[in-house]
Amino acid sequence: MNDNGKQKKYHTITYGCQMNENDTERLAGQLRALGYEEADRPADADVILINTCCVRESAEKKIHGKIGELKRLKAGNPNLIIGVAGCMAQKDRDKLFKRAPHIDFVLGTHNIHQLGGIIAEIGQARGRVLAVWDQAERLAPGVPTIRKNKIAAWLPIMYGCNNFCTYCIVPYVRGRERSRPLEEVVGEAAELAAQGFREITLLGQNVNSYGKDEAGHADFADLLAAVDGVEGIARIRYMTSHPRDMNAKVIDTIRRSRHVCEHFHLPIQAGSDAVLQAMNRGYTAAAYRELVAEIRAAVPGASLTTDIIVGFPGETDEMFADTLALVEEVRFDAAYTFLYSQRSGTPAATMAGQIPLAVKKERLKRLMDLQNDISLDINRGLVGTETEVLVEGESKNDANKMMGRTRANKIVIWDRTGNEQTGDLVTVTIETAQTWVLKGKLA
Repeated sequence: MNDNGKQKKYHTITYGCQMNENDTERLAGQLRALGYEEADRPADADVILINTCCVRESAEKKIHGKIGELKRLKAGNPNLIIGVAGCMAQKDRDKLFKRAPHIDFVLGTHNIHQLGGIIAEIGQARGRVLAVWDQAERLAPGVPTIRKNKIAAWLPIMYGCNNFCTYCIVPYVRGRERSRPLEEVVGEAAELAAQGFREITLLGQNVNSYGKDEAGHADFADLLAAVDGVEGIARIRYMTSHPRDMNAKVIDTIRRSRHVCEHFHLPIQAGSDAVLQAMNRGYTAAAYRELVAEIRAAVPGASLTTDIIVGFPGETDEMFADTLALVEEVRFDAAYTFLYSQRSGTPAATMAGQIPLAVKKERLKRLMDLQNDISLDINRGLVGTETEVLVEGESKNDANKMMGRTRANKIVIWDRTGNEQTGDLVTVTIETAQTWVLKGKLA
């Protein structure tokens, strides 16, 4: 109970990637263990926690704006505890206190497990707390977790990144790679299965590097095979893969698995070798093409998605044309496309040849138009086929329709029959196709 004799409540605000979403679930679990319940609105909370991202400076500006908005709530309720966690907290540390004096604590990416003790300390002393380690050897085991999704769960297998792509700040705020013990990951997967989760996504900045940080450690293929043996899990996904570290053993393990989905997300980032080298990606466009060919030969019908950055410093029209040519040749099922934006603290931010915004936008439109045509064409090829779909619930736009995803990670919508339940595996006949959505009926 709070000082007014009412139930203590918390509210979380999350920015950024799936790893941040999972961190928020673990932060919420610690607050629940302290007796807090979730509040739908910040105004109803006794603790407000902002889990931050700093991959792009535009995201930082948005977060600072949100932190500023909370000053009014603090003025009206001096006992309100406001905390900032995540990558921006790791990067800026005590600078956040200077910019926003109404903050009570700053929690780094390596200190997630300490939230309970920090809340207790603030409750007793009402002083500020800065908890930011430069590195942690491993994730503290046994941290309670509150998962919002009831059928699909994030399962972190490693933390940090050793790649140091020149546009990315993640290695500086998430630290060096650290892999969790295989037995610990498999044990958590079994717990999730026992709790009724149907799908798990193995998380890491570069899952293909799993185990490389310790001699004799199981590798990613070994982990996939072990998790595939957990009874009760219908589907296994993973993100994110680095093309340089995807290998034949992983591909063959996926081919032989029962539950690992036939969906490969392999960020190419650019189709020009010159740009890839400037990005420090560690592979060539030709090597990427060979990898795609290997995957499609081993796992026919697999879907392939990617990330592409447009307008990286020094990218000429000819280099961008190389990217378009690769996209047209490889024919991705979908591509997540981004304008390059300078991120202070990364080598690319000070590189010569920064591209004007207008040029970047024009290139992005050309790329998106091409990819949208390819995505639509691939999806139209699925019309008339039957596909397995994991039911996720009713459609957000129509309560009379249900939605779910295929093993290839494509969204499917169909008319509700009343027989399907969230978490079921059903068969849907595809009748129509759009760029991002398939529509059909239960077979």
